[in-house]
Amino acid sequence: MAVDVKVVTYRDIFQYGAEKMGLHSEEYLRLSASIILDKGDMASLGIAEGGKVLLENELNRIVVNATASADKPHPGLAFMIKSPWSNQLEGDESCPAGASGFRGIRAVVSPSSEGITQMDEILQRLRA
Repeated sequence: MAVDVKVVTYRDIFQYGAEKMGLHSEEYLRLSASIILDKGDMASLGIAEGGKVLLENELNRIVVNATASADKPHPGLAFMIKSPWSNQLEGDESCPAGASGFRGIRAVVSPSSEGITQMDEILQRLRA
């Protein structure tokens, strides 16, 4: 089973604090390699709180932890902190104003038994 989603990225003050501890820290990984999904989408995927999901689009694929949204239902809409993980699903283009275009990333979400995509793997991809 898979669900098509639009991923909206945002900044988070707690992630900023974790970043100061290091990009390879467990706290940074916990906050950054995560996606907030609609409860209904999680149910249709058979994903429990903290379960791993594969996000995939024409550019790349990543595995992150899933968290159920506490907000009103928003099927097909997901949220991720701006991070190296969310950046993996976005191209290098910028919008006309010059800002990065990763405010609405299209991806397919499916359950995963793989481990979370690690920072070292992301860095290897960037060097390639």
